[in-house]
Amino acid sequence: MDGEVNLAQVKDLKEGKYVVIDGEPCKIVSIQKSKPGKHGAAKARVEGISLFTGSKKTLLKSVDATCEIPVILRKTAQVVANLGGNRLQLMDLETYETYELEVEPQYAELESGQEVELQDVMGKKMITRVKKS
Repeated sequence: MDGEVNLAQVKDLKEGKYVVIDGEPCKIVSIQKSKPGKHGAAKARVEGISLFTGSKKTLLKSVDATCEIPVILRKTAQVVANLGGNRLQLMDLETYETYELEVEPQYAELESGQEVELQDVMGKKMITRVKKS
């Protein structure tokens, strides 16, 4: 399951969807397509924001080329322990698997028993929101 991606053609991409740029899953913020020239195919410039780092990435490819689309799994987990230093121990509420996760500072104060929603993308997990109890 880790690193799961699907393939699609660049011409089928849409703003607001996801694509892998430089090995990172990104949300597409803009797409510009050029017309085909005398000796070449139409090109596309796809700009995206990395889901994990927030950095801007650009993909330049022919519209007929293939690209990778990340498979995004949404999961629910419960905080088992706050390990301090932006680290939490979480338990997946479907599989009961426990794992440690480095979290963003706004989630560092979560306490045992709280439930969170996660995105599991290409083998990396990230908290997207805290569920209200």
